[in-house]
Amino acid sequence: MARADLLIGAVLIAGARAPKVVTREMIRSMEGGSVVVDVAVDQGGCIETTRPTTHSDPVYEVDNVIHYAVTNIPSAVAKTSTFALTNVTLPYLSEIADAGLAKALKKSKALYKGVNTHKGHLTHPLVSKSLGLPYTPLENLTF
Repeated sequence: MARADLLIGAVLIAGARAPKVVTREMIRSMEGGSVVVDVAVDQGGCIETTRPTTHSDPVYEVDNVIHYAVTNIPSAVAKTSTFALTNVTLPYLSEIADAGLAKALKKSKALYKGVNTHKGHLTHPLVSKSLGLPYTPLENLTF
């Protein structure tokens, strides 16, 4: 870290806050003018010195290190990010439309793992844990 000119923090734990993997002491070891980008800021940030910023006021300094921690970064390119998200999600929506929800979930492990709520129940254990609400396994619910 002390020799890095640019540090990009991008930690994601599905349904949970990002762990702080970079400490302030590590940031202090960087040369002045170095840049930190915390892409995990939407999940709380993975760098101890991170605080959320905006597109209109995107940077701040801590210990002479420039920090960029804009929340919802894709919104800067809304049209492009919408096309990207649509291209990724459309196949799943097509599966549901063609087979119905129950059959599509039985057929696709990826789709099944992506269910976070169903009929008012939290069906993803990490989401329920992070919200402090009850977890109900998806297989215990009817369709």
